[in-house]
Amino acid sequence: QVQLVESGGGLVQPGGSLRLSCAVSGIFFRYNNMAWYRQAPGNQRDLVALIYINGSRPLYADSVTGRFTISRDDGKSTVYLQMHTLKPEDTAVYYCNTHPPVSSGYWGQGTQVTVAS
Repeated sequence: QVQLVESGGGLVQPGGSLRLSCAVSGIFFRYNNMAWYRQAPGNQRDLVALIYINGSRPLYADSVTGRFTISRDDGKSTVYLQMHTLKPEDTAVYYCNTHPPVSSGYWGQGTQVTVAS
């Protein structure tokens, strides 16, 4: 079955950077569009960035455009999210998943990103 293991989160000061990783197994990774989502306390889970098969046409939420970069390594079945110029409003639990999310409703444990001075 699908397994999604996110890592790389942490506490960072405003203006700092983090790189998130998500190791994926149980699906044909290279044939799936992949995405990063985030959920802040009290909010719904929102799409942050999307990368299509073969790495083409990344799409970003307006709030992160120009600051975040999504990438994928099909050989490692891993998707990344490089985050720069982090803001307090980026604080959330970050999840990866296919796009649309896997039909079973499965989500990994996520990785906490906290931006605070």
